[in-house]
Amino acid sequence: MRRRFLLLSAGMGAGHDAVAAELARRLRERGDHAVVRDVLALLPLGTGPAVRSFYRAAVRHAPRVYAGIHALFLSPAKGPRPSSAPLAAAAERGLMDLVELWRPDAVVCTFHLAAEITGRLRARGTLTVPAAVFLTDFAVHRGWLHPGNDLYVCVTEEAAAAVRADTGRTALVSGPVVAPRFRSKSRAPSHWEYDFARLAPGRAPVLLSTGAWGVGSAVADTARSLAGDGWLPVVLCGRDRALMRRTARLPGVLGQGWVPDMPELLASVRVLIDNAAGQTAVQALASGVPVIGYRPVPGHGAEGVRSMAAAGLSVHARNLPELLRAVDRLASAGAARDRQRARGAAAFTADAAALISDFCLPGPDHGPS
Repeated sequence: MRRRFLLLSAGMGAGHDAVAAELARRLRERGDHAVVRDVLALLPLGTGPAVRSFYRAAVRHAPRVYAGIHALFLSPAKGPRPSSAPLAAAAERGLMDLVELWRPDAVVCTFHLAAEITGRLRARGTLTVPAAVFLTDFAVHRGWLHPGNDLYVCVTEEAAAAVRADTGRTALVSGPVVAPRFRSKSRAPSHWEYDFARLAPGRAPVLLSTGAWGVGSAVADTARSLAGDGWLPVVLCGRDRALMRRTARLPGVLGQGWVPDMPELLASVRVLIDNAAGQTAVQALASGVPVIGYRPVPGHGAEGVRSMAAAGLSVHARNLPELLRAVDRLASAGAARDRQRARGAAAFTADAAALISDFCLPGPDHGPS
C-alpha cells in the first residue's frame, strides 16, 4: 500500500529544505507518496515572509540581537520562559486545512516551528496521524521538543538522548540526511580541479562556508590569513553578491556565489571551514572532507559547532592560530586526516526515511500516551 507523507520544512536558509527534499525523494523511492510544504506559508498572510526577513536581518546584521533572542526563546533554562507557542498556534488552522486536503498517513517535520505545531495538535488529538520529526541540528534546543510528537530521528546519539530525556518519546539515530551524490566514490575530475590548478598551481583548496545568506564574521580576514599560509581559500558566499565581490578582490582568494554542483566542489577541496554545523558541514562529512568549526554564528550556530566537535565529527578552532594548525593537520595527507574522515563516514548509520516510514506503518496508535 502506498502511504502518503506530508513533509513540513521552512525556507530559512537552504538546509531544512535540502533535508526535506531528500527525505521526500527516499520515501518516493520506497514507493510512497511525499509532498513538501513550507511551514511559514501556513501562517497568516504576510507573517511568514516577515519572520524570514527578520531572522535573516538579525543573523546577518545584528548577531548579538539574534543571540539574545535565541537565548531567551530557545536555549534550555529553568523557570518560565517565552516561547514560539503563539506563532505555532497561528499556523495550526493552516496545517489542518492542508491535512484535510492532502490526507497524509503521517506528517514529518524538518524545522523546529513545524515540530511545535504538530506536537501541540497531536497532544490535543486534533491531528490524528503520527507526527515524526527529523531533528537537523547537532545541538538540541527546546524549540524542537514537544512530547506530543510520536517519533524523533536525530543526527547523533547525544541528540537522541537529549530528546528522550526531555520528551519521553521515541528518539532514533540515523546520522545526517544527505543526497547520495555527495557520497559517490566514482567521480570523474570536475572543472573545479582544473580551475584550481590554473588559478593557483601548487596550492591546495580550502573551502569557507557562509551559508545560503552569506553569514559570517571576519570572513575576508580569515581568507587572507589562509592565503598567506599557502592555501587557496575558496569562499562560498551563497546569494550575497556583495560578499562575493569583496572576497574576489582579495589576492590569492577565490570568491564563489551560489554553487549548483556542491558534490563536485566538495570532492575537489581538502577541508571545510564552517560556522554553523549545518547542511554544508554534513555534506562535507559525506564527501570525506574534514570539517573545522570556526567563528560560528551566534545562537544555534555556536551551539551546533560545539556539539558537532564534542561528537568527534569536527574540530572546533577557537582562534586563528588554532585554525591554521587545524587546517595544516587535516588538509594534509596523514593519520589525523584519515581519522577525521573515518569518523565522518561512520556518522551515517541508518536511513532516516526508512526509520520514519517503518515507524509510521498502519497499525497500533503511536500517539501520545
